[in-house]
Amino acid sequence: MKVTQEKLPDSQIVLEIELSGETSRNTYEKVVRDLARSSNIPGFRKGKVPRPILMQRIGKERIKGAVIEQLIQTGIKDAIEQESIDALGNYQLKSEFDNLVDSFEPGKPFSFSAAVDVPPSVELGDYQNLSIQAEEIVYDPQTLEDYLEESRAKNADLMPIEDRAAAMGDIAILDFAGKITVEGAEPEEIEGGSATDFEVEMAEGKLIPGMIEGVVGMSPDETKEVSVTFPEDYANEELAGKPAVFSITLKELKAKDLPDLDDDFAEDVSNGEYETIAELKESLEKQFREKVENETKNNINNALVNALLEQANVDLPDTLIQDEVTQVLTQSLMQLQQMGLDVKQLVNSDTIPKMRENSRPEAIENLKKKLILAEIAEKEALSPKEDAITTKMKEIEAELASEDIDYDKLRTMVEEDLTAENTFNWLREKAGIELVPEGSLAKEESEAEEDDSPIEEESQTEEAEAGDED
Repeated sequence: MKVTQEKLPDSQIVLEIELSGETSRNTYEKVVRDLARSSNIPGFRKGKVPRPILMQRIGKERIKGAVIEQLIQTGIKDAIEQESIDALGNYQLKSEFDNLVDSFEPGKPFSFSAAVDVPPSVELGDYQNLSIQAEEIVYDPQTLEDYLEESRAKNADLMPIEDRAAAMGDIAILDFAGKITVEGAEPEEIEGGSATDFEVEMAEGKLIPGMIEGVVGMSPDETKEVSVTFPEDYANEELAGKPAVFSITLKELKAKDLPDLDDDFAEDVSNGEYETIAELKESLEKQFREKVENETKNNINNALVNALLEQANVDLPDTLIQDEVTQVLTQSLMQLQQMGLDVKQLVNSDTIPKMRENSRPEAIENLKKKLILAEIAEKEALSPKEDAITTKMKEIEAELASEDIDYDKLRTMVEEDLTAENTFNWLREKAGIELVPEGSLAKEESEAEEDDSPIEEESQTEEAEAGDED
């Protein structure tokens, strides 16, 4: 067997394979014998069908096609072994199958070409001297105060109000029904636009803009018509931007009786873990400080990996891309399912191709990041130690005690995560890192986009004017 290789983009190799005349003849004879043994032809027992009859009933072209399929399968397998190629996934036939059938003659050499994906190549660039900017997230003591106030609100008792009108911050129990009121048309009831005993906190952003404001000043048992307009970006496009009138009845009004911020409160909200409010505040502050530290670290890591992506060159085979697309899509569907959506209604033969296409950019970026970090880890010997892998696996096993665990997948995931963590730690030590205020990089990016827009519009205007002159 003669084999020549040609490197293609996207980590693919084309194999030109030539099989000997003896191989083509032996394969042809074997296929014919197998067909003779397995074919059911009236008037003949299996294995006793004369060759001329077999050729007439099955057809020479079909037999040649079966022979060629076998020659291709075994030829590629043997070529990969002979050339020691680390092939990924299945092959892609480059030769036209019909042309192979037309030209095939048993006993003569048989040639064809096929492409196979191979592991990607990664050119890192100067990864040891990165220079990046990242937003620093600073702890704000107000975060703790806001959290405690939210906790007080969640643990508040609701007290009936009978001696005053509704005000922002109250809890209202409402009946309401809405109608679309387009000028020149009869009011039309809004499907799903009514409710009974609906409990809502009277705060900005609740319900349709204008409804809560319309309840302000109402007394219990009072009914009032409130005019509103649905937002232009309303989820239901049929209602977006349309005027409506809601008939609202205030059935009950309640106020929150907030608990005192004392030791009893600390013990209640922590289920007895903390006995004093001072202990609770100390623990919460520690958590919030760790949170902002991790957010800053994540910002640095993201900036590092973006810098690596800009300078690295990763040649990705389609086999790996398709596998990663499947992973991305699976994770997205699992998240939707956790949100309560019925994914079975979303996924069908019509939607899957589009969903896979939409997931492709994210899959490609994910793959590049993984491969770049893995390449750096290999060059700098940053792979995790066995005891670190074992410890992490045991931690995850404890969390998933009631679930079936695929230990091979778990080990792979843990090893990848720890390798990435080690690599980021190493990169942060090597890189030049400038921490900037939170939001400043996003503001610069937004301003840059705004600066580009007028230039682009001006350029288009000038081109149009030049076209008019011509």
